[in-house]
Amino acid sequence: MTETLPTQEKVLFSVFDLAPELEQALQKAGFKEATSIQQLAIPGALEGRDLLASAPTGTGKTLAFLLPAIQYLLDFPRRDPGFARVLIMTPTRELAYQVFEQAQQLIAGTDLHAGVITGGVNYGSHKETLTKNNDILVATPGRLIEYLDNETFMADEVEVLILDEADRMLDMGFVGEMNRIIDEAKRRRQTLLFSATLEGIGIRRFAERALKEPLQLEADPPRRERGKITQWIHLADDAAHKLALLVHLLKQEDVKKAIVFVKTRERLATLTGQLQSADLRCNWLQGEMPQDKRQAAVAAFSEGKVRILVATDVAARGLDIDDITHVINYDMPRTADVYVHRIGRTGRAGKKGTAISLVEAHDIGAVGKIERYTEQALKRRVIEGLRPKHKEASPPTKKKKPKTAAKKKALKKAAKAKA
Repeated sequence: MTETLPTQEKVLFSVFDLAPELEQALQKAGFKEATSIQQLAIPGALEGRDLLASAPTGTGKTLAFLLPAIQYLLDFPRRDPGFARVLIMTPTRELAYQVFEQAQQLIAGTDLHAGVITGGVNYGSHKETLTKNNDILVATPGRLIEYLDNETFMADEVEVLILDEADRMLDMGFVGEMNRIIDEAKRRRQTLLFSATLEGIGIRRFAERALKEPLQLEADPPRRERGKITQWIHLADDAAHKLALLVHLLKQEDVKKAIVFVKTRERLATLTGQLQSADLRCNWLQGEMPQDKRQAAVAAFSEGKVRILVATDVAARGLDIDDITHVINYDMPRTADVYVHRIGRTGRAGKKGTAISLVEAHDIGAVGKIERYTEQALKRRVIEGLRPKHKEASPPTKKKKPKTAAKKKALKKAAKAKA
């Protein structure tokens, strides 16, 4: 469980001795050198080992599990038609479709078939995926459980189970669904668990239940994969001042593609209207959004037709866009680890990025938590003409609980004894 492999630099995919069809697909897609997580994960996965793998976002985790899974299917062809032999679970619809599209790209020169099942689309659209011969299935937990319940899908034939962004699935409350899936896929020969972090008792307990003697891989990406993220904050006097700061920032020429994070759907609706009024065209993402509208919003943003995307944390999970130049925290996140996930949307694949937080007085406590968690201070900056009128608020202090009469008596007795 604790085995760790060293990373290497500049390793070509050719060293993995993949099938010619996969080599050709990689060349066509422009993939030449393996990233650190790919160097670590692919050899062990090709050997049939279970993996417990951690790597920052934007370092190529998808290829790290797709290549060995597809190679397995090519090495051991299906004898009879049936349900998926490789099942890939993702936390969000967006990520599911991204994984599915990359799988389609890699199997284009083979006889393999892939399908995708998520919420947000009508049940009839999944009929073909569930009834026809299928080798790879990418799915989100909620909808797949429904099909397991009504026996439209059976996990008996799953040989390779892949859990992508497992930490996010647990955070989103899919613990029961994930446990059900690992129980249903009881005949599997291999499980690959990928996570942005392996910290926390939840992910550790789940890994112990899902994996058998896994290789533990923690990839610290080399400089060529690491983007530099410049971070700072602007102090805001009130809501009007904060909006003025945001509008000014979004009108700067260097803001080519920006995600603006807000806490709630209500805030999202208000802010998108305010930005439109300021002649700033934007798209938005929120939880439980119809899949066609979500895909259209993401496509327009990804292709540069719209350069501002306003999103809640839940809605943005699974977004995989390499050229986001700015992340702006209009509302500060509730926890420090969410802050790290948010700013990880920029500075990906070796590119530079900028993360800016707009901080009102009641947010100062969150700033302190983030600084302690990341072990770096967030610089304070000002914009001429929009300088804050008030000084930075002091972080809140914990109030001491009043001592009970019994506790006071015990303390007095202890003090007398010492005297």
